[in-house]
Amino acid sequence: MKSVLRFLPAATLAAGLAVLAVPAIAQQAAPAQKAAPAPAPPKASPAAIAAAKEILQIKNATAMYQGAVPGMVEKTKITLIQQNLNYQKELSEVAPIVAQQLNGRQNEIGEGMAQIYASEFTEQELKDLVTFYKSPLGKKLIDAEPRAIGLSMAFMNSWAQNFSETLMGAFRAEMRKRGKEI
Repeated sequence: MKSVLRFLPAATLAAGLAVLAVPAIAQQAAPAQKAAPAPAPPKASPAAIAAAKEILQIKNATAMYQGAVPGMVEKTKITLIQQNLNYQKELSEVAPIVAQQLNGRQNEIGEGMAQIYASEFTEQELKDLVTFYKSPLGKKLIDAEPRAIGLSMAFMNSWAQNFSETLMGAFRAEMRKRGKEI
């Protein structure tokens, strides 16, 4: 389980990529529309970008996006098959070709993440973070944080479930005062 939780934001990225894939496919279906490019973060020094990349490497950030290309190819294939049932066989044959052609493009995510880190932190702050993540406490944070986040999310889900029952009871009680049973 520890390896699954190693870098929890992977699930967040996967969900984001899945959500982003649908509008992108819809835009491809309507050639007159062109997706606006993502805003470019401000340019940072090469040293800041190098430190940001080191932080991302220490935190194993590639685990978040290493399957992005094959995952998006599969989602696109499924969407296209749903829109073109007669081409199911051909689309299934084309998918691995497209995946191979676009293999490596997921590295653009890492480059963008490094640019974002480098634009959010100063070069010195990034270097300090590298030092921290290499320290015993930093290593412990990297190892323990995914589990702590996972447990926190489980707690929040449990709390929300219990609280929703409390809310439902409060609504029912107030409606009962008005002579309405729900």
